[in-house]
Amino acid sequence: MTGNHKDTSISRRRALAVTGGTVAAGGLVVAGYQSAFADEATTTATADATASATASGSSGACVLMSSVTEGPYYLDNALVRKDITEGKSGVPLTLRITVQDTTESCAPVAGAAVEIWHCDAWGYYSGYTTANPGGSAPAESEDGSTADDNTCLRGYQVANANGVVKFETIFPGWYTPRTCHIHLKVHTGGQKEDGTYEGGKVNYTGQLFFPDDAAEAIFALEPYSKHSGSYTTLDNDMVYDGGGSSSGLLTLKPVHKKDVSKGYKGFITLGIDPDAENTGAGSGGGGGGGTPPSGEPPTDAPTDSASPSASASS
Repeated sequence: MTGNHKDTSISRRRALAVTGGTVAAGGLVVAGYQSAFADEATTTATADATASATASGSSGACVLMSSVTEGPYYLDNALVRKDITEGKSGVPLTLRITVQDTTESCAPVAGAAVEIWHCDAWGYYSGYTTANPGGSAPAESEDGSTADDNTCLRGYQVANANGVVKFETIFPGWYTPRTCHIHLKVHTGGQKEDGTYEGGKVNYTGQLFFPDDAAEAIFALEPYSKHSGSYTTLDNDMVYDGGGSSSGLLTLKPVHKKDVSKGYKGFITLGIDPDAENTGAGSGGGGGGGTPPSGEPPTDAPTDSASPSASASS
């Protein structure tokens, strides 16, 4: 599939009170976000049940998720917030993630902190906005948003009693040579303090993926369409291994079946071992790279080499 789509570092554990919600000029209208998130309060119980049922499957057994490395664009800024958009333009995406304990009959992992980060509609990551996403894309600074170049599209949420966290973000763009994806880590044993998550350990490092048909439809829209070039499908991605939900493939539901610009809701259940530790930042051999073709990340950024327990990186 061919898509016609679009250095600084952060000190550790910055206690920033950052809020999102303003849609950039030239991007999707505010109504898109309102449509995607309007039923948040009334559908919580149903969504939680759906996410759990989807992951458990007909057999009732959850599956330990496949781990991969954190990639070259991780930042340890630890901001706890539900809305991570900060005004970035794009198709609204609501994520509902359920964390389950594979060692305890799929019991929910209440208090687990799920951390996510991903690129914007043109393939740029906050903190690394000079890294070329490949193909032809406007400069990241041209999007006109109010987003902080160091923190947007990154954040934590702490799981409720049902093991569920929810994020409001945008559908990610893409960069060469990767398919559309979201990075994530699951932390346990820490605590929320002054708007950040402190302490504990990382139990799981992975990535979430999107069906090709949904990505193709999204990348034909503004602002994604300003990034042109060859988009990598799931079958050709260096990280996704074809394992479906157990490998991070999201279940997506459009907010409006006839208008994908209104946004999507994404569901997945992560089966983890709360006693394990997997930072995803190991220094062993392993999978191929994923750094864009030019504009290398800063030298103090994590490398994309795989840990002994990881299968790939980027």
